[in-house]
Amino acid sequence: MSALPATLAQALAHARAAHALPRAEARMLLLHAIGRASGDSAWLIAHDDQALPADAARRFAALCQRRAAGEPVAYLTGRKAFYGLDLAVDARVLDPRDDTETLVDWALALLPTDQPANQPARVLDLGTGSGAIALALASQRPQADVWASDASADALAVADANARRLGLRVNFRQGDWLQALPSDAVFDLIVSNPPYIAEGDAHLPALAHEPRMALTSGPDGLDALRTLVATARPHLRAGGWLLLEHGCDQAPAVRALLAAAGFAHAQTRCDLAGQPRCSGGQSPDRP
Repeated sequence: MSALPATLAQALAHARAAHALPRAEARMLLLHAIGRASGDSAWLIAHDDQALPADAARRFAALCQRRAAGEPVAYLTGRKAFYGLDLAVDARVLDPRDDTETLVDWALALLPTDQPANQPARVLDLGTGSGAIALALASQRPQADVWASDASADALAVADANARRLGLRVNFRQGDWLQALPSDAVFDLIVSNPPYIAEGDAHLPALAHEPRMALTSGPDGLDALRTLVATARPHLRAGGWLLLEHGCDQAPAVRALLAAAGFAHAQTRCDLAGQPRCSGGQSPDRP
């Protein structure tokens, strides 16, 4: 058995050499192992010659092994930063991706900043998971009436705990997509990051630690997207928008679904890497 690293710098070097962990990930795991906040990277750089207690070294080694086996850093630390929020996450929910902030940006561009308190914009996040999208919208548009649904009671428990800890108001409902809502509920904006990976996709083994129901959706990955496009319009006010995250190769198919369902102005937004990430359309009128 190899000797435990004696300093923080030695621990980081070992994580890179033995497990090929990226520097940023190794720092996050080490900060977690020694009980410091994930944002303390500057402290870690300034104190990398500090002694590392043996128990912390063992915790860090175990975290590195789990990360090397594919477990997301967010699950290992129990935290994920998303749109300026510190979210608690675990294996009950999908690890929120930075790409999803593209969907939040688009949604915020459609939501007024000066909505009267007695006429709040109503927003719905379908398949909320950890609550990342709904909570980001609630934090940036505190006057909005934000709703969120998920079929998983476990996921809703995570989302509700995040909302309570962050002091944000979201109306959570359990159920399968729009079936979670009252039949007469209507919204100005509906957003969703549904499962969109095709069953049997070659990337799935790398995602084995995340809930499969939040990842895959039929042979072509479009089943959930089809359902959402087909059922959303009765729950949208005239002029309301439906915004959907999807795979980078699915934009043409999603725009076609939106147009076929009667949505106007079907269009796509790209993420920071320039990949087509979200598509949406506007409801011209009530069905």
